[in-house]
Amino acid sequence: MKVLIILIWIILTTSTFASTKSNISRDQYAEAWSSLAIKQMTQFNIPASIKLAQAILESASGNSYLAVKGKNHFGIKCHGWKGGEIYLDDDEEDECFRVYKTVEESYSDHSEFLTKNNRYTFLFEYESGDYKSWARGLKKAGYATNPKYPQLLIDIIEDMGLDKYDACSKPYIRRNFKIFKDKKNSANEQEVEILEGPTRVLVQETNEHEIQTHTRGVNYVITEAGDTFFSISKEFGLKLSQLYRYNSFYKEKDILTEGDVIYIEPKLRRKVFKKEVITLTRVMSLVDISQSNAVNLKSLRRLNHFPDSNRIIAEGEKITLR
Repeated sequence: MKVLIILIWIILTTSTFASTKSNISRDQYAEAWSSLAIKQMTQFNIPASIKLAQAILESASGNSYLAVKGKNHFGIKCHGWKGGEIYLDDDEEDECFRVYKTVEESYSDHSEFLTKNNRYTFLFEYESGDYKSWARGLKKAGYATNPKYPQLLIDIIEDMGLDKYDACSKPYIRRNFKIFKDKKNSANEQEVEILEGPTRVLVQETNEHEIQTHTRGVNYVITEAGDTFFSISKEFGLKLSQLYRYNSFYKEKDILTEGDVIYIEPKLRRKVFKKEVITLTRVMSLVDISQSNAVNLKSLRRLNHFPDSNRIIAEGEKITLR
């Protein structure tokens, strides 16, 4: 009898420990996936607060069976789906849900689901921070059948302060910053075509960031707390694709940190300045060398015969900049 009691106690305590260990809190979930929600927001204009609130609600903060087994954090069903499938009881018995290889795929598919489905088109007419309209609009468009769905999302956002993430992609102010081919055209700035190229002349009027010039003549700004690629691109009248192209970062870098150097025009290529070789005083990545020296990353790779951009360079090694 004692043996049986001991075995039951072991099973119960093991089960309780496993359950406790696997549970993720709402705050932990938001901390883990907020950067991905912000990235998706800059790409698809879906508020990060709504993205996180839906994921928290639909996946029980990543703890639901569908989230754990199928990496499905938004409860999206199989309609028109050609990937993996999992069957669970929902509004009806044995309904088909989409299965993903990663959580990132779930987030991306949710964004595409909303942007490519015509019944959600009206949502994108709301202001980017209007999470209440988004919450009500999702119910109106048929995303969920629960009549309390909008309020559940709103409560999650307001209780957790998730709307702070929506501000991460908003432009602070659209400043009067124009790029002209010649200074003489600056008087008619509204009529001048904005040009791209290393010979551009910058005309600045009270921008949020102070424009600084590298010793190589390339203009840049230093990021402050809360800056994003999106906000800086809007401030200087650039497309996101341009800003990404002007700067050399790892693919994993989605969020800017205070003190980052961000170029607002193309960096120099190898034929722009005379031959120069530097000796590194510390360990640096090729990306960091490109950013700190205002030199195009592809040019650095070709000049130094590096097969890829992920090379880490040792202290004391020589790097050719031209």
